[in-house]
Amino acid sequence: MHLKHLRSLLAPLDGASKIVSLAFSPNNMKLAIATSQRVIYIYDDAGECRDKFSTKPVDSKYGKQSYQITALAFSPDSTKLAVAQTDNVVFVYKIGEKWGEKKAICNKFLQHSAVTCLVWPSHLPYFVCGCADGKVRLANVQANKAQSIYSTGQYVCSLAVSPDGKGIISGHANNTIVRYLFEDEGVGASQGLLAKHSCPPYTLSWGSTIIAAGCDRKVTMYGDDDGKIVQLFDYSGEDDEKEFMCAITSPTGQSAVVGSFDRLRIYNYSPKRGVWDEAPKKDIPHLYTITALAWKTDGSRIAAGSLCGAVELFDCCLKKSVYKNKFEMTYVGLSSVIVKNLNNGARVNLKSHYGYEIGKVSIMGKDRYLVAFTTDTLLLGDLVTCKLSEVAWKGSGGNEKFYFENENICMIFNAGELSLVEYGMNDLLGSVRTEFMNPHQISVRVNERKQRGVDDNKKLAYLMDLKTAAVVDLVIGSTIASVSHDARIDWLELNETGRKLLFRDKHQKLHLFDVESSVKSTVLNYCSYVQWVPLSDVVVAQNRGNLCVWYNIDAPEQVTMFPLRGDIVNLERSEGKTEVVVNEGVSTVSYTLDEGLIEFRTAVDDGDYNRAVAFLEILEMSPETEAMWKTLAGLSLAERQLHIAERCYAALGDVSKARYLQKVKNLAENASARMNGRGVEHFMVKAKLAMLDKNFKLAENLLLEQGCVDEVMQMYQDLHMWDECLAVAEAKGHDELENLKVSYYKHLLDSGQEEKAGELREVQQDYVGAVNLYMKAGLPAKAAQLALSQEELSTMTDLLDRIAVALLRAGLYEKAGDLFVKTRNHQKALEAFRKGKAYRRAVELARSAFPNDVVSLEDEWGDYLASQKQYDSAISHFIEAGHSIKAIEAAIQAKQWAKAVQIVELQEDTVAARYYRQLAVHYVSVRDYQAAERYFVKGGLAQDAIDMYKAANMWDEAHKLAVTCMKPEEVAVLYIGQAKEMESQGAYHEAEKLYVTVNEPDLAIQMYKKVRQYDSMIRLVAAHHPDLIVDTHLHLAKELEGEGQMKQAEQHYCDAKDWRAAVNMFRNNDMWEDAYRVAKQHGGANAAKQVAYLWAKSLGGDSAIRLLTKFGLLEAAMEYAAENGSFEFAFELARSAGKGKLPEIHLKYAMFLEDEGKFQEAESEFVKSGKPKEAVLMYVHNQDWKSAQRVAEEYDPSSVADVLVGQARVSFESKDYQAAESFLLRAQRPELALKYYKEANMWTDAIRVAKDYLPAKLPRLQKEYEIYVNSSKGIKTTEELVAPAKTWEQNGDYSRAVNAYMKITVQQSSDYDFLAHCWKKATELAIKFLPDDAPDVASTACERLAEIERYEEAAELFVGVEMIQEAIDMYVRGEMWNLAKDTAAQMAPQFSKYVSTKYKEFLRKRGGVEDAKALVGEDPIAGLDMLARQGEWERCLKLAGQQGSEVLDKYVALYAAHLIKSGKPVEALSVFSKHGAPGNMQNFNIYKRLALDLFGLSTGKYGVWASLRDMMFALTDDVMRSSRAETAAAREFEEYLIIAHYYSVRAACHGQKSLDEIAAKISVSLLRHSDVVRADKAFFEAGKAAQAVGWESMAFVFFNHFLDLCEAIDEGSLDTIDNSDFADTDIPFEVPLPETPIISEDKREEIKEWVLAVSVDQQIEQSLTKDERGTYEASLVAADTKVKSPPCVVTGYPVLRNHLDFKNRDRVAFKDDWNKFVMATKVSSSPECQDVLQFLGKWCGAPQNLAYSFQ
Repeated sequence: MHLKHLRSLLAPLDGASKIVSLAFSPNNMKLAIATSQRVIYIYDDAGECRDKFSTKPVDSKYGKQSYQITALAFSPDSTKLAVAQTDNVVFVYKIGEKWGEKKAICNKFLQHSAVTCLVWPSHLPYFVCGCADGKVRLANVQANKAQSIYSTGQYVCSLAVSPDGKGIISGHANNTIVRYLFEDEGVGASQGLLAKHSCPPYTLSWGSTIIAAGCDRKVTMYGDDDGKIVQLFDYSGEDDEKEFMCAITSPTGQSAVVGSFDRLRIYNYSPKRGVWDEAPKKDIPHLYTITALAWKTDGSRIAAGSLCGAVELFDCCLKKSVYKNKFEMTYVGLSSVIVKNLNNGARVNLKSHYGYEIGKVSIMGKDRYLVAFTTDTLLLGDLVTCKLSEVAWKGSGGNEKFYFENENICMIFNAGELSLVEYGMNDLLGSVRTEFMNPHQISVRVNERKQRGVDDNKKLAYLMDLKTAAVVDLVIGSTIASVSHDARIDWLELNETGRKLLFRDKHQKLHLFDVESSVKSTVLNYCSYVQWVPLSDVVVAQNRGNLCVWYNIDAPEQVTMFPLRGDIVNLERSEGKTEVVVNEGVSTVSYTLDEGLIEFRTAVDDGDYNRAVAFLEILEMSPETEAMWKTLAGLSLAERQLHIAERCYAALGDVSKARYLQKVKNLAENASARMNGRGVEHFMVKAKLAMLDKNFKLAENLLLEQGCVDEVMQMYQDLHMWDECLAVAEAKGHDELENLKVSYYKHLLDSGQEEKAGELREVQQDYVGAVNLYMKAGLPAKAAQLALSQEELSTMTDLLDRIAVALLRAGLYEKAGDLFVKTRNHQKALEAFRKGKAYRRAVELARSAFPNDVVSLEDEWGDYLASQKQYDSAISHFIEAGHSIKAIEAAIQAKQWAKAVQIVELQEDTVAARYYRQLAVHYVSVRDYQAAERYFVKGGLAQDAIDMYKAANMWDEAHKLAVTCMKPEEVAVLYIGQAKEMESQGAYHEAEKLYVTVNEPDLAIQMYKKVRQYDSMIRLVAAHHPDLIVDTHLHLAKELEGEGQMKQAEQHYCDAKDWRAAVNMFRNNDMWEDAYRVAKQHGGANAAKQVAYLWAKSLGGDSAIRLLTKFGLLEAAMEYAAENGSFEFAFELARSAGKGKLPEIHLKYAMFLEDEGKFQEAESEFVKSGKPKEAVLMYVHNQDWKSAQRVAEEYDPSSVADVLVGQARVSFESKDYQAAESFLLRAQRPELALKYYKEANMWTDAIRVAKDYLPAKLPRLQKEYEIYVNSSKGIKTTEELVAPAKTWEQNGDYSRAVNAYMKITVQQSSDYDFLAHCWKKATELAIKFLPDDAPDVASTACERLAEIERYEEAAELFVGVEMIQEAIDMYVRGEMWNLAKDTAAQMAPQFSKYVSTKYKEFLRKRGGVEDAKALVGEDPIAGLDMLARQGEWERCLKLAGQQGSEVLDKYVALYAAHLIKSGKPVEALSVFSKHGAPGNMQNFNIYKRLALDLFGLSTGKYGVWASLRDMMFALTDDVMRSSRAETAAAREFEEYLIIAHYYSVRAACHGQKSLDEIAAKISVSLLRHSDVVRADKAFFEAGKAAQAVGWESMAFVFFNHFLDLCEAIDEGSLDTIDNSDFADTDIPFEVPLPETPIISEDKREEIKEWVLAVSVDQQIEQSLTKDERGTYEASLVAADTKVKSPPCVVTGYPVLRNHLDFKNRDRVAFKDDWNKFVMATKVSSSPECQDVLQFLGKWCGAPQNLAYSFQ
């Protein structure tokens, strides 16, 4: 890459004026420059300054120069600019997209420390900034919130963002580089510390690798995945190279520029070799240090800013070329090329997303499309739409052929394969094998027209061979249709929806292929031109001298033809007009098509059928129009738009269909009123339409679903479809079935003439012949009728018997019975009547012939009538039969309630109880509430009666009943619910009454507050909460104030005795008169004065003076304003009405400004008040000597000497003696200089001053000096001690100088810094000038330094004389282990092990927590053991986790064992829950001990049991997957899992009233595990649970056994326990015996008393409840068969029936208990119950028959 200087944007200044930051906008249109003057310049793409604005501080009170800009960054949309500042803030300025838009601060992000750096990732709505306190924070511009993403505690000196914008790196003052990823996308890249640089990385950038540099003049490249050093460029040996201040990488990440003093260093990355190459550096003389760099987003330019304020713009590229004098190609990187159109200046940045090197770029397709290759990809682009694509592509030597006829798709042919690329997409759209590359034989349609129900429509039509075309759905990638032809296809094209394919063969025959139905048809011969009309399905073609137009391609036979005299050359459609352009030789003629017909198809495709009708109605009827009417009729009928379908058939002249649809439409309209406008969904409408469609089966199903059997039968009879009619009648058991059969047989006989012959014989009175014919025709009924009607036949017994048999066979039992009666065969007659359900005739016969059968016949008659739904008639027959229950049920079914009541009242209570609810419900429906209540109560359904009264709004009656049968809290819930309903209806008084009735006035108060009826609210508060009346008034006042209702708010404030709040309210709203009124009325005169003052202050000017004068408060107001800091108002009043008070106000104002630290303003006010001396003292007090002297010289010359003396005193105190002496001499006070020197024992300087300025005092001073020297007794100052050595050194006698330095010891001076300096100086002189003596001198000096604990300096001296081992020993001696390690590693690696050993010994010896932590880094196991011994388990586990899972598992097990031994099993469980419980065999005993200890807890919350359950589940799963699946340990853990699961379910059930029975079942089920769980605990809990749900028999047995166990515990033996109650159960007899009972003595006494009381109660069975097996109901094993039933996963009870299976076939649940648990979970939304269901889903799998779980 080469840099070429383009121009200077900003000229350099004479002094330092640093360019602090540069930033290019992502859209390449703007360059922002931040200067040290806190001004931001914005340049355009041409390099012209288009805008400029000054930034602002975080708070104006700090002044405009209180901060510096540190960084800039543009937002991804280039409309915002983030500015980082040192005053702890980042401002985001909205600068807009266009020049000249108003700038405004749209976001402000305050930080806790100075912001040092800033980056904004290219695709994110938030930026990242680094702060001086070490925090890296993320600021979301949309949410206007910032948060810390991480903190290192070290100054953040640099930030860089990854090339893809998905991560950042930060450099810190402790040399570290930290990586953070916004999204790792599963690549597994780690976050956190990435690398440690050799110096603070003030220069940091992220491209192909991470580049870091700084003050050590080294440029280091780090791998961005592992942080290892990839390359190092070391310039520390080059004298002309300075420290690196900034760096930037290209947008592709393959080039980098690093800036230093007068120089830019350039690096290029080679992807093939994976290394960076250094390009020739760019030297820029006199530019000085480069402080900022920015790289344009398209990679074409670099901007560089300098320390002196210059900004230079460089053009950067690898190479440039011009293509056909139309386009300029600029290769800004290996993988990025900028293509510029030289005609219009448009630019496109062609970039490889994968970083591949781009070769030659070509412009094709009428200079519109880009084509470029890389080694592995193909790049395509549309210069008009700027859509770019990069697809994987293996080069084939340039044999590809590109076709750009389709604006959305590029077609590529290569080696017999067609590939499609959609512009803007980075994946191949599709590819197929074909040898036909002519674009006229390929058609691609990509979402060119919107279709209903189709979101993505992409289809391809191509030739598979000369005679076969295929259509491929590119979305799913499969062939959806193919068409074979008998001739070669030379042209094809899909319509825009991809549903129709036109193709032409070599014989010029045009064919149409329907893709969906695969139907092919020929539409035209001798076709020379064909084309689809754009945005429609209209086809235009030419047939010799005719123009052919298909306005409805669905009817290809309907074609409109026009004669032509030329050839069609084009088809144009624009501005609502479609024209066919025809070349007639000398001229061009346009034929306009019927736009209405074209629009018809568009309207149909869009589903706008009304618009389609409107188009067709304006057209004359023609074959084309008729075809369109038919198409529209079919579509509208399919869409159920009946009015349109009716209109279509009317237009087609199909009167029958039109009238039929009119009837159906009317039917739909009538149904719409009942179906919310969805009349077409009515079943009868659907059935009628199905009949119209000749889909009679569908019509039958629709009608039968609604019970319309007669309509179905009538439909089939009208159609003469007798088979279907009889099938329906027979399937539905229709009453007329037999008659239908007879009618059907008659029809058959008619066709065979038998019946007609029989009738003829009958007319001829040949009755026997007629009977025979009827019998032959299978008409015994007619034969019987004839036989019964003719007396002469009644004597023919054989004939009658034959007829009767035929009748019976035909099922005509009643007629057969009549024949049997006629022949006196009563028994057969009765049987026939019964079979024929002719019970009336049967009863009549039985009364005379079989009296004993009358009752059974009446019962049978009643059953038959009931089966026929004739309940009214059945009642009396059941009564006659003496079946009261059947009579009641029939009466209820028949709605004969009076009869039902009469019958029920006569029954016993056990029978009548079954019908009370039904009777009550009936009386509710007729609003006879008293009768309904009576029957509800009789039936034990008092709650239903209450619900009835509730629904009827009869609350007094409901309350009377509720207090007798409900708990008070239940009554309260009932009333509160109804009150809320009344509240929602606006019946507030009634709701209040209900609330108060159940002692809930607070809800009524809240209601009135919600509806703003504050008087009622206050009334209730005063009545029920008089202590809260004041707070209520204040609360309402504040709300009203917020709503602007001031007068009402004032009333409440005053009622609350808080008139001041009312005053403040009026003040804040500029209602001063009201404020003054309230203050005067409630606060008195003083309050009114204060309000008047504030009122005047708000007015200002003459108005304020007039107001204060009116109240007589003018002078007092001035004093009050000055005292309270309102100086502007005080000055305003004084200037207007009290000028004599001005000096006093100026003085007070000056003193105020001095306290505020505003000294310049204070100075001005002191001068104005006539007190300049005060200003001088102010500056002297703050040691601003320059200002003090200036004020003194200008306003008070007498104070100048005092200022100089003060300066001198401060200088002496800071030991700046020369300056102090100068100040005193300027003040003409040499005697003070003499005094100060003497006090400082600086006798030499004192003598010099006396000699020069006070010679009279010189003799006396010399005597004083002699006395001082003599009194010091040989003790000398450090200057005096070192003076001889300095003299020898200056004279070049280095040996003596060394000796003199070495003679100075700790006995002569206690200043260790001075001593160390002297000894080091001696060693330096020896090394430099006395090399032979240097080791001895160094050894002596180092030993002395060690004695004064200056080990590091001593070691450095040893290193200077190359005594490395001694240096290491000195570091070890001083416990400077890092230095010892570094020295050994760098200079004497053989001593590294020695240092490590010493370090370990040191850590073990000292034995602190931090020592153990450090020891982990040296010897992990030893360090972790030390932490464990010290009890620092959290640190131990944290560090163990860093050593791997095996080490962590070991110490987790040790920690858990420690907790278990300490009696803390719950804490041990939390450790395993947090870190996992691996299936290691050595941990099994720990797991067992933990489970048993937890099972032995007297109480346990859900969280404990759920954690134990989850742990055991994971452990069991681990063991089952291993080779230990069949071991005893596996079975034990499986049992522990089951126990923990039941405990967790039981804990989840607590608090859910509806689940008490399930909790009780669980407690009972746990008894089978009493050999694992404490037996006394298990029996106690089971008894308690059984007692709670009313199972007193089982509770007695369990409590009795519990007491036996307690006695056994006291005795220490199980010998005396009687287990006979649990014989033939799965409850174990042999159980571990605890040392002490788990239940207290008092509790045991209570249980004992209850057991004794129950034992004498004869009504309670003292045994276990048994089920249908005759076995104890909770036992899994049947007592007789020993068959073991599976336990329910919810309760543990055996599942005998009605089971619910799970995916895991080993698990089942009792469906009723499962439903109850699931329903309770849904109702309560209990998180514990939800967690149980989630666990069951993991443990058991999904329920298999869940859809039936509620049946």
